[in-house]
Amino acid sequence: MFEYILKGMVVGIIVTAPVGPIGLLCIQRTINRGMLSGLVTGVSSAIADIMFAIIAGFSISAIGDFMEVNKLIIRLIGGIIVLILGIRIYMINPVKRFRHTKPQKRSYFSDAISGFLITLTNPIVIIVFGAAFAGLGLNEAQENKEVILTITGIFIGATAWWTSLTSLVNIFKAKINLRKMFWINRITGILVVLFGIAIIIGSLFIKKF
Repeated sequence: MFEYILKGMVVGIIVTAPVGPIGLLCIQRTINRGMLSGLVTGVSSAIADIMFAIIAGFSISAIGDFMEVNKLIIRLIGGIIVLILGIRIYMINPVKRFRHTKPQKRSYFSDAISGFLITLTNPIVIIVFGAAFAGLGLNEAQENKEVILTITGIFIGATAWWTSLTSLVNIFKAKINLRKMFWINRITGILVVLFGIAIIIGSLFIKKF
């Protein structure tokens, strides 16, 4: 039983660890708003990943087929969302943020929604999880319990990764002054914009992935 949870944890870390828009957002938000903001972004992304893992693990063909047929449109929407977020990050002025003493009540909800949507608009993750389940030897002939345990492990692994990342960034953010924060926002914004452009271009010109 523990074997499937452990394998799932490894898959969860492998899928979430590569630096992409979500990773950059987690780092940027942890520096600007605090660890909880970055963690909320990461965990909401992990929840979207779990949805893809469920589709792949239980072979939910109807949803999988819909995502596959509309893959280009979904990725295009995702690219636009990433592009807009990148521009917003680039325009952030850390000095103005520090002048405001009132907490932003909607920030955590906004962080969660953006993290969830960006991940959800990347249906290619279904293929990644499908390959992962095949590599683990999971198929429809096996008990659903094994798939559930693996999916549980994926969520634990993904959450552990985001917790570790935001904790590490939070530890070192005390050494970051306003000038450094300004350039972090600028660089992060540019990188996220480039990710968005790449997704949009891929959606328009790449018919098969």
